[in-house]
Amino acid sequence: MDAPRPHDLTPREAYQMLEEDPRAVLVDIRSSMEFLFVGHPVGAVHIPWIDEPDWDVNPNFVTDIRKLLLGGVVCDEEEEVSCAPVILICRSGKRSLKAGQALLEAGLRDVYHVDSGFEGDLNEHHQRSTINGWRFEGLPWEQC
Repeated sequence: MDAPRPHDLTPREAYQMLEEDPRAVLVDIRSSMEFLFVGHPVGAVHIPWIDEPDWDVNPNFVTDIRKLLLGGVVCDEEEEVSCAPVILICRSGKRSLKAGQALLEAGLRDVYHVDSGFEGDLNEHHQRSTINGWRFEGLPWEQC
């Protein structure tokens, strides 16, 4: 059986969901250095999936996301109201896919990831933010 997969969103679809659903939360799962110095979407909450100095998967990632969603709520099939949408973003969409799978396996239901991430794919010159991604689309972002 295949692992559960978060719903793919383009950067613009993610931005639209955030604009239309006040419950939706955007979580930037990149490292602390990426979040601070490369930049991040305006309003994104930072919860690293993998972070320096050891580059291990954050053992508290699912718990941290649950805390973000008002007290550790776990969604089950019988709930009348759907859970708040969680949209994950990383550099290019690879880490957010893995992190989204972990959330789904832990019982969260309404999980999405930005398929091209914040910086997008590499071009032929090994540069990002030139083909796709949040920054390429001109969506609101900031850096320290």
